[in-house]
Amino acid sequence: MAPLLLPCLVGSLTRQLSQVARYAAFGSLPAVSAQRCISTITAATARFRGVVNPMCEPHSAFLSPLLGRCQQLLCVQPSAGMKTKTALKRRCKDCFFLKIDLKPIMRFPNRKLHTAVDGEDPGVSAHFKNPFVHELRFTPLQKLKIAVMTVTLFPVRLLFAAFMMLLAWPFAFVATVGRSEDAVEPLSWWRWLVDLVLKGIMRAMWFSGGFHWVRVKGRPALPSEAPILTMAPHSSYFDAIPVTMTMASIVMKAESKDIPVWGTLVKFIRPVFVSRSDQDSRKKTVEEIKRRACSDGEWPQIMIFPEGTCTNRSCLIAFKPGAFIPGVPVQPVVLRYPNEMDTISWTWQGPGAFKILWLTLCQLHNSVEIEYLPTYTPSEEEKKDPALFASNVRRIMAKALGLPIIDYSFEDCQLAMAKGPLRLPRHTCLLEFARLVRRLGLKTGVTDEVLHEEASIARKLCGSRLDVEGFSQYLKQPMTEAVQDIFSLFEEHGKMDVREYVIALSVVCRPFKYLETIKLAFRMFEAQEDGAVVEDELAVILKTSLGIGDFSICDLFRAIDSQDKGKITFDDFCRFLENCPDFVEQYQCLSELIPQPSRDLTSPSESQPSTNGFCADFSPRDPNTHSAAHSKKQD
Repeated sequence: MAPLLLPCLVGSLTRQLSQVARYAAFGSLPAVSAQRCISTITAATARFRGVVNPMCEPHSAFLSPLLGRCQQLLCVQPSAGMKTKTALKRRCKDCFFLKIDLKPIMRFPNRKLHTAVDGEDPGVSAHFKNPFVHELRFTPLQKLKIAVMTVTLFPVRLLFAAFMMLLAWPFAFVATVGRSEDAVEPLSWWRWLVDLVLKGIMRAMWFSGGFHWVRVKGRPALPSEAPILTMAPHSSYFDAIPVTMTMASIVMKAESKDIPVWGTLVKFIRPVFVSRSDQDSRKKTVEEIKRRACSDGEWPQIMIFPEGTCTNRSCLIAFKPGAFIPGVPVQPVVLRYPNEMDTISWTWQGPGAFKILWLTLCQLHNSVEIEYLPTYTPSEEEKKDPALFASNVRRIMAKALGLPIIDYSFEDCQLAMAKGPLRLPRHTCLLEFARLVRRLGLKTGVTDEVLHEEASIARKLCGSRLDVEGFSQYLKQPMTEAVQDIFSLFEEHGKMDVREYVIALSVVCRPFKYLETIKLAFRMFEAQEDGAVVEDELAVILKTSLGIGDFSICDLFRAIDSQDKGKITFDDFCRFLENCPDFVEQYQCLSELIPQPSRDLTSPSESQPSTNGFCADFSPRDPNTHSAAHSKKQD
């Protein structure tokens, strides 16, 4: 046995002594490096044990000369996705191994998220549901019903709905002929009749889709009372039901008016168009909404979905301020779909648009409720602060729905939908990190050059760890709750490694450039002499990039380190990535499966996609519009 065991131990000792020399060059040997030496020796022993006898226990006879009666072998296996504390605990009395207490990186998955509902605890339980993820699971009986409906009811409903849209087209075309886009003509009797006919056709279309009854609560306000309707939660293209019932104007992409049939129907409701090609389009859109809102009810009401993207209706995400910039009274409108099975939600991770349509049309009946809440008149302070106005309206709507409010936005949704080898798991804490840095304005003006500068500073600080005061000074921010929350993501015994913060910042600022983030991380962790990182350093890089606290690195690192050097370079990682792009799933690095985004993106380095809602976003691009200070209406 000795000839087999000794080469493994000698090889491990040789590699780890080189790491000792490497850190000695910096004048100190961090405790984590000492653990790496010991854990790698243990790993060699464990690998040897698996080769000789996979069923052998740590206290087997052939290991007893080395370990005695030690039972701590499993406690000192390689990091396995965990990060050691700054101090090694106690030495085992039976051998030279150390018993090490382990702790996960980025502790926020176990913390309460920043949410609140009036009258409830501001925290959310561990059952928090990612608003940008929607999962559908069917029982065998439900699958059988869907199969039967697919060949019987679905094609009939689909054809009838298409027929209704084609039937509506000539009426909409006649009503829009010769109509000005800048002025409102008096409502003549024939236009009023066409409006009534179109509402009837649209209602028949929804009826054919299974929406047999639409329950309406509350009193819809007149255009003179509330020029703007704010609707939430936005979860699907089926949210167009109240639009067709009221024929209210909406904000849409300018490209929509050129779509055959659909473009004519859209132009009938006099939407406000947003153009992607026009740099000043958002500003012009806000000005147009102001002009219509201040017309004393001459123009139709404008219905706006302030969330800006679709969610699964588990919460209300951050409202964009565009609907609240005019400073006019708004009427909140809430939507509910009280169905046994949620086939309505159309999120970035979940069933696609056609699958949602298919499953919904296969349901015998689909329920929908529309509730008009009392008109909200802004105070003078809210007129000057659209973010405060939006926050207070959202709180009222959340209370009516009984849902929590979470300060996530479409920008956070982009993190969840980014494709690539490092797709974020459902319970990543990077969404919370993104919310915090946006709240502090730390994402403003962050470019590739800025991130490289931050990485250079962090690399120089790698020998010393910062406390919360030092981290606050590093950010050039006053000591606030948000700064402390960010610090707690990476804190370990009151200290943190700034390099982890830079990695997380790179992910949230460049969600579609995962390889650039990994390259930046290697630059901060690599040794000066050979540009390589060791196993624990790779674990920190990958865990921080995914925003998780549990990542199994052992098998993955051995696969990348094919020459058994005990260290790898960025080029080694890239070569491995080319051959094994799904390494997270293949090597079972996570305890949960990573969902596949349902939206098709051609390249991870593409420009950011648009929202998945049918109404375009027109809010000014200001990441700091929503502040924690916007919490209560000031009288």
